[in-house]
Amino acid sequence: MKIKSYETFQVPPRWLFLKVETDEGISGWGEPVIEGRAATVDAAVHELMDSLIGTDPARIEDTWEKMYRSGFYRGGPVLMSAIAGIDQALWDIKGKTLGQPVYQLMGGAVRDKIKVYSWIGGDRPSNVGAAALERKNAGFTAIKMNATEELQIIDSYEKVQEVVERVKAIRDSCGPYFGIAVDFHGRVHKPMAKVLAKELEPYNLMFIEEPVLPENDEDLCKINELTKTPIATGERRFTRWEFKELLESGNADIIQPDLSHAGGITECKKIASMAEAYDVGVAFHCPLGPIDLAAALQVDATVYNAFIQEQSLGIHYNKTNDLLDYIKNPEIFEYDDGFVKIPQLPGLGVEVNEELVREKAKENTNWHNPVWRHEDGTIAEW
Repeated sequence: MKIKSYETFQVPPRWLFLKVETDEGISGWGEPVIEGRAATVDAAVHELMDSLIGTDPARIEDTWEKMYRSGFYRGGPVLMSAIAGIDQALWDIKGKTLGQPVYQLMGGAVRDKIKVYSWIGGDRPSNVGAAALERKNAGFTAIKMNATEELQIIDSYEKVQEVVERVKAIRDSCGPYFGIAVDFHGRVHKPMAKVLAKELEPYNLMFIEEPVLPENDEDLCKINELTKTPIATGERRFTRWEFKELLESGNADIIQPDLSHAGGITECKKIASMAEAYDVGVAFHCPLGPIDLAAALQVDATVYNAFIQEQSLGIHYNKTNDLLDYIKNPEIFEYDDGFVKIPQLPGLGVEVNEELVREKAKENTNWHNPVWRHEDGTIAEW
């Protein structure tokens, strides 16, 4: 079997899909994308895929090493996301060829299902108490929300109090044991992160996410001194070598690599195994589409230290199409009592609605991150 051809499809709301075809008629799908940089990643996919035409899709490890090592310049969000989507597609082909879900090809499952959480509140969180209760009534046992709007390096305690009141509203509406994760989203600098982490301590959060910008992860030790709340980070790290530094520091309790950003199934499985050796949990990042989620669930099935999975159904970014729209078997993502079962079909487990993908790819989809500014006119972290 040889790789014969490939196509990419940029589709709403902000996703990029890849289809890889073989000369034996078996095709695989991947989701290589950086949110807001889909066209840039698309160009990288084409550069990499052109060198893979005529090669054996079953040699996934060798192909991964070729894509990563043969370019001299390596790593970073764009190249690793391109590699990730190609890697997903190759695993999809291998699973379909052998008639097995991908997790069976990685040693089999350690779990049959995994807990999921739901997003609430939007970019500028509001009405979160009612929204969290709605998710609880729908069967979810945990939610995540953004902590703040714009926040300067030193900002007002009024904004701190607004965050506390939002978290309190969720705790009051959903009870003492409902899971609450608060994403600082890199919007918070060290001085205010210390204040927020301490003020949120009484609410027994599931975790706080990216309490400081990833380039300032050395400051996580200062946050750890102020709170017992588990700290999650890692969605903006892309290789096992970047995670090695984070794990060795001992500053993270949970890592969050993304199967569409951090080198795909091949790399994320290795990253998760590294984390297990440091007694660190895994909660794969996934505010994206159905192919990324399916890939994450295949790896979740094999990762002992994975404990919860992000998913994008109803997330505030999905203003046009949503998670289930591009697949013919949406039942694989049915959530029951806060869990989702591991997909059992061969490959990644999703049956892509190719006709709809091709139709939607004709639209002018060009999503970019919003540009925020503080009251004084300076650029704010989004």
